[in-house]
Amino acid sequence: MIEFRNVSKVYNNGTEALHNINLKVEKGEFVFIVGSSGAGKSTFLKLIMCEERPNSGQIIVDGTDVSRIRKRKIPYIRRKMGIVFQDFRLIDHMTVYDNVAFAMRVVGASPRTIRKRVPYILSLVGLQHKAKHYPTELSGGERQRVGLARALVNNPSMIVADEPTGNIDPALSFEIVDLLSEINRRGTTVLMVTHEHSLVKHFHKRIIQIHSGEIVADTAAMQAPAPRQELPPETAGDDEYAEYDNSEPYEPEEQTVNEALGDMPQPYAEHDYAGRYEPEERTVGEALAAVTPEAYEDDDYDVYDDYEDITEDYRPEGDEDEEEF
Repeated sequence: MIEFRNVSKVYNNGTEALHNINLKVEKGEFVFIVGSSGAGKSTFLKLIMCEERPNSGQIIVDGTDVSRIRKRKIPYIRRKMGIVFQDFRLIDHMTVYDNVAFAMRVVGASPRTIRKRVPYILSLVGLQHKAKHYPTELSGGERQRVGLARALVNNPSMIVADEPTGNIDPALSFEIVDLLSEINRRGTTVLMVTHEHSLVKHFHKRIIQIHSGEIVADTAAMQAPAPRQELPPETAGDDEYAEYDNSEPYEPEEQTVNEALGDMPQPYAEHDYAGRYEPEERTVGEALAAVTPEAYEDDDYDVYDDYEDITEDYRPEGDEDEEEF
C-alpha cells in the first residue's frame, strides 16, 4: 500500500527533515505516527500526499511511484486518499451537507449519487441531524466529524489524518479515533499523526516513532507473543511508547463508547457543547451496522430536497480524460 525506500528529504534552508527512511504499510493497517514537534511527522505525510518531493529514494503509494510523479497526475493519486486536518478546513458559508457534497462534486459525481451518498456518510459519523447547520454552529468535535465525513465520502482506500484530535475536547478525541478504528476494520488503511499519548496507549495499533528525521521505533518489527516485549536497548531509554503492548487488538464493539470513557478524567465536563454526540448504550459496531446505503432512498429524506439544485454535475477543467498511470 505504502512503501518508503531509502527516502531522505532536505528543505531549501538545509534542514534535513527525514533521513534514509525505510518502511512498509500494508493495506488495511492502522498506524499511529508519533514523535516530538519537528521530528519529521508532517513531512512524512506531505511526501505521501505529494505536497513535497524527496531528495532521494522512492515512495510507492498503491502501486505508483510518487517520488517523481508529474504534477498533473497528483490529483488522481489524492483521489485515493481521504485527508483529515487538525484545523478542520471547512467552508464556513456552506452547510454541513454542502461541505461533504462539495468533495463529491469536484470529482464529477452525479447529483443522484451525491443525494444518496452524503446522508449515508453523515449517518456514519452521527451528524445526519446537523445536515443544514453551518460549521460555526457546531462544537469542535462535530466539526471534526464533518471533516471525517468529507474524507470518507469518495470511498478512499486510505485515510491520512494529521493531528485530527488536536483542536477538540480530549474526551471527544476517543470518539473520533473510535470512528477511524471502525472504518479501518472495514478495510480502509489509516495513518494518523498524533501527540496524544493516551490515545496511542488506549488503541492497540501499530506505532511508528520518528525522532530527528529517523524512525527510532516501529512496533510492526516486534514479536507479538502473549508476554509483553520491550523495545531494543538502543531505543528503549526514554522512549515514551516502550510500555505499550500491541498484542491484544482493541475491540470497541464489546463495549459502548460511554463504558470505554467511564474511568477517564473529564477536564472539560463543565463546558456545555450544544448538540454533542451521545452514543447512548449502543456500541460503535451496532450503530454502524444499522446504517446501510439502501436505507437512504430519495423519497425517504425530504430534508435533502433543498440541495438538489446545488449538486450539479461538475468536472474540473482538464479532467475529461483520466489518464492511466
